This record gives sequence, structure tokens and C-alpha cells, in this order.
Amino acid sequence: MVRLAFSPCPNDTFIFYAMTHGKIDTEGLEFSYHLADVETLNHLAMEGAPDMVKVSFNAWLHLRKTYHLLESGSALGYGNGPLLISKRDITPEILRESVVAIPGQYTTAHLLLNFAVPGIREKKIMVFSEIEDAILRGDADAGVIIHENRFTYQGKGLVKILDLGEFWERSTGEAVPLGGIIARRDLGDDMIGRLNRIMRRSVEFAFDHPEETMVFVRQHAQEMDEEVMKKHIALYVTDFTLSLGVKGHSAIRTLTENAEKLIS
Repeated sequence: MVRLAFSPCPNDTFIFYAMTHGKIDTEGLEFSYHLADVETLNHLAMEGAPDMVKVSFNAWLHLRKTYHLLESGSALGYGNGPLLISKRDITPEILRESVVAIPGQYTTAHLLLNFAVPGIREKKIMVFSEIEDAILRGDADAGVIIHENRFTYQGKGLVKILDLGEFWERSTGEAVPLGGIIARRDLGDDMIGRLNRIMRRSVEFAFDHPEETMVFVRQHAQEMDEEVMKKHIALYVTDFTLSLGVKGHSAIRTLTENAEKLIS
């Protein structure tokens, strides 16, 4: 039994449906799966708990010795990066003295914030879905939002200060690498190869059978609007999800190089 972990977000349930429901050839493998928030998944991977798990690319930079990045399954693309929002426009100078909510220490959103606005003194870690309300309550002056919150913040009267993905794209010329699927290296090359082939088949099934796959998506999307679910999937499930390819690997290398510069 392969221990699998991913988030309940539409892009993840969309691509993992087929492999967890016997819809494709799994080469004799069976999967148990656990659903959790992205930062919880990052920490589970750091504990070495799952055999195969969706993590932020920022987290994977800390996990490269123990986990192998699969070619298929990544959330990576253009125009899909996290947004920095607030009740009002805030200059970078004021922002550095403000309380900024982030969706996790090891999220790529946090890393991209550090690229764009270095030197923020106080960050408050919270579950991504709680950030909008925290700003509205005054518990944070600004916050970095990810996932479906990209489509909801304006309806709550919040404004965009900076598109962190856009900043990354302008600065590097690369796609935005958000999250990827990784497998434990100690499973061995043969098993990792099987998992990668199965992951690709699962993504292909989702592209070919979107309506069937959406049943599983709806089960875990809670009260999310149908249109928001579909926009979420369209934004985060791209050709890069099928295969990282040359451009995808280039984006990840650039992220790695920039992260190492921040540390040095």
C-alpha cells in the first residue's frame, strides 16, 4: 500500500482522482490517501510520513535528499502566483513594519514574498483560508493569499497590493513553480518510475474525463462555487502538470538559485 497525501483543493483532487479510484492502470499498486492543508503536507513530508506527497516547491528545497521530484503532477505556470492583499494600498516601506499573514513558513508563497518584499519584520502563519478574514478583523495588516482566494478577495472589499507571481515572472522570465509531487527516494528507482507513470496517467484521465473527475472534486471543495472550482483547476492544472519539461525544470532551478541567495 502506497501512502499518498495531497490537499483537498480542486487542482489536487482533480489530478489524483483516477489513481485513487481504480480508473487507470496502477501497475499493481494500491493507494491509501490523506488530505491536508498545503503547509501540513509540507511538515508531513519533513517527517518522512508519506511515500508520495504534494508539497510546496519551497518545502522541496529542504527535502531533496530524501524525496525525488516526479515529472508529472506539478502546479506550475504563468499568471497563477500568490497575491499580496490588504484593506488598502500599502507601500513597501510601511509593509516592512506591518503584520503580514502567510499561509505557511515552507510555502512557495512565503518564498516569493521574501523575493519581492524582503525585510518584513512580523509574519503571522495561518491556514490559507483564514487569511482574508484575519485582515478584515485587523489581526493582520496584509496577507499572502493562494488557491481559490484569488477569486474571492475582491468580493470582501480587499485590494491587491502586489501580484507575487507577476513579480517573479518579470524578474526571472520564468514560469511560477508553486508545488510538485515528490516520492521517497528509499522506495527505489523502479518504484519511483512506476509512481511517475501512474501520476501521468491520472493527469491524462482528468484531462480526458473532466466531468467524472469533478464528482470527487466537489466532494472535497466544501462550499466552493462551481465556477470558482473550474477556474481554480484551469489556473493550476496546466501542460506543466502533465510534464515539467525543459521550461518547468528551468523555473525550478531558478527558484532554487534565488532561494540559496536569500540564505547566503
